[in-house]
Amino acid sequence: MFDSGTIAQLFRFAADERASTAIEYCVIAAGVGAAVASAVWALGSHVKLTLYDRIAALF
Repeated sequence: MFDSGTIAQLFRFAADERASTAIEYCVIAAGVGAAVASAVWALGSHVKLTLYDRIAALF
């Protein structure tokens, strides 16, 4: 079913750790993005009330 070249290629793929490093960086980036999004969501109304409304009152 599988020849020796296919099995050797499968073992090389399993031993390669470069992809796992890229996946780890993606997970870190997703975590940072989630933290930024939650901070913006939590502080959004407060920033609008204090900053944007004061700027609008100047005009």
